[in-house]
Amino acid sequence: MIRLLLNSIFGSAFRKGRVNIVRTFFALLTIALLEFAVFYVTLPAISIYSIEFWVVQGVFTVLFLLFTSVDASIDNKTDYAVGVIRYNVLTIISIVLVIIGIIVVFVGNIASAKIFNANKYASLIEVEMRDFQTDLPEVNQVNDIALMDTEGARVVGQRAIGSLSDVVSQYEISDSYSTIDFNGQPTKVASLEYADFFKWYNNRKTGIPGYVVVDPVKFEAKYKKLNKSIKYTTSGWFNDNLQRHVRFQYPTAIFEGYYFEVDNEGNPYYICPVLKPRVGLFGAKDVSGVVICDPCTGDSKYYDVNDIPNWVDRVYDGELATRKYNWKGILSGGFINSVIGQKDCKMTTNDYGYKVMDGDVWVYTGVTSVIGDQSNVGFILVNARTCQTIYYTIAGAEEYSAMEAAEGQVQNLGYKAAFPSLINIGGQPTYLMVLKDKSNLVKMYAMVNMEKYSIVATGTNQKDTLSLYKKLLKDNGAGTSLVENQKEDIEVADVRYVNVEGETYVYISDTYGNVYKKLFAEDENLIFVKEGDKINVEYEPNENRINNLISFSLNNN
Repeated sequence: MIRLLLNSIFGSAFRKGRVNIVRTFFALLTIALLEFAVFYVTLPAISIYSIEFWVVQGVFTVLFLLFTSVDASIDNKTDYAVGVIRYNVLTIISIVLVIIGIIVVFVGNIASAKIFNANKYASLIEVEMRDFQTDLPEVNQVNDIALMDTEGARVVGQRAIGSLSDVVSQYEISDSYSTIDFNGQPTKVASLEYADFFKWYNNRKTGIPGYVVVDPVKFEAKYKKLNKSIKYTTSGWFNDNLQRHVRFQYPTAIFEGYYFEVDNEGNPYYICPVLKPRVGLFGAKDVSGVVICDPCTGDSKYYDVNDIPNWVDRVYDGELATRKYNWKGILSGGFINSVIGQKDCKMTTNDYGYKVMDGDVWVYTGVTSVIGDQSNVGFILVNARTCQTIYYTIAGAEEYSAMEAAEGQVQNLGYKAAFPSLINIGGQPTYLMVLKDKSNLVKMYAMVNMEKYSIVATGTNQKDTLSLYKKLLKDNGAGTSLVENQKEDIEVADVRYVNVEGETYVYISDTYGNVYKKLFAEDENLIFVKEGDKINVEYEPNENRINNLISFSLNNN
C-alpha cells in the first residue's frame, strides 16, 4: 500500500531513481507529522527519563526505516545501484538508532532495578517515630471531625448545583474532589466540567463559571461562582484541555496528577506535581517540584519542591506517599530479605485517607506486615505537601477489618462504612466512620477501637455514638484516661446563646463561675432555662472550666 502511494505521488520519477532526496524528505515529513499527532493526543514527556519517550522514538524510527526501504525497492534497473546505496545508508542509520534506544531502555531499567538499588529506594523517605497520645490529643467531641468521603461529597455537591438550571444543564461536577485546608477548615473542592464534546463546543467561549465547595464536617455543599471563568480544564478539548496546555508549556516535565485546589482567597488553581527519577534512569520517581496553573488565564509557574507556597496542599498524592513508604518498609533490609525471609518487612494497607491537621493535609494509612494478616502494626501520617512522614507503633485492626466490624453491627440495615478517620478517645486509638445507605447518604456513625475491634459503638448521631463508645471502653477496662462524667446541683447565674460557625451553642454559668456548654440543636429544652433556676447538670469536666453539658433537669419547686 505504501509502495502504491509513493508511486502514485511521484510516478516515473521514482522508477528512474531521480528523487531520492525528495523521497527522504517526504519520509521525514510524514514521520514528523505522525509523531506530532501522537504527541498532541497522548502528551508524553519529551524526556530521556521517560520510557514512553524511548518507545515512541523507537516506533517512529522503525516506520522511517520501512518508508525508506520501500523507496529503494521501487527503483528501476538503470538506477538500482544508487537506490541500494541510499537504502543501505538509511537502513544502517535507522537500525543503529533503534539498537541505541533498546540498549538505553534495557540498561536504564537494569540500572534502576530494586535488586541493585534497594538501599537507594529505602533512603528516599525519612520516617520519624512519634507517640500517638502526644501527637494526637484526646478529643471530647466528634461533631467537628471531617468524615465525608469522596462518594458522599459527590452526592451533596450535585445537590448544590441541582437547582441551578443554567449550570446543571451544561456542566457536571468533576469526580476528582480534592481535600484541602481552607483557612484552617477541612474542605473538599471540585471544579465543574464539560459534560461532553458538544457542551464544550457550545460553552468554550464563556468557559466554566465556577466550582463546588463541600464542608465534610457538616455535610453541606455550596456553589462558588467565579468572576472570571475557567478556560483550561481536564474536560476541555483540543487546546482548551488543561493537560495539553500545561504539556505545551513544559514539554519535558514528567507529570503525575492534575489536582484542583483553591488558595486562601478562593482563587482556583491546578497543582501539577513534576517527577524525576532518583535511581538510575527510570527508577524511584519522586517529586522535584510542581507547576501551578491558573485555569482562568492559563498562566503557569514552576516551583521547586522546597519553594512550594504554603496554601498548596496536595503535592504528594496518597499513591505516591504510600509507594515511597513501601520502598522503605520492604527494602530497608535489602532486596534478598524482601523476597526471602522478609524480616521486619512492612507495607501500607490497601487504602488511605486524608486528615487536616495544623494547617496541612496529611495522608494517613495503616501499616501491616507483608504477609497481610488483616492486622496493623502501626500507622503513618504523611504530609501531602512536604512528605514529612511520622510513624506510630500501635498494633490493632487494619481499616477494612474495622469497617467490617462496624457494618456487622448494622447488617440488618445493609449500610456500608466509609473509610475511617483515626482519633484519640481516652488515650485509645479509635476509628471513627460514617455508615451510608445505597444512595451514599449518611445514616449512622460508628466508632471502633483499633486495638480491640470487638469494641464497636454505633448511633444515629455523633454525640450518642461517642457516649456509647466511652461506656464500652469503661466496661472493657480500656480508656483509663477518660474523664468521668459528674453531676451537680447548680443555680443559674447567666444564660447566653453564642453562634459558632453557623451552630448555636448555649452557655450556662453558675453562681461559682463554672460554665456548661451544649449545642442547642441537641436539646431544645434549654430554651426554658433562665437566670435564677436551680438545675441538676450532668457534665464532662474540662480544665478551662467550660464543661461539656451532657444533660440537665430543672429542680424548681
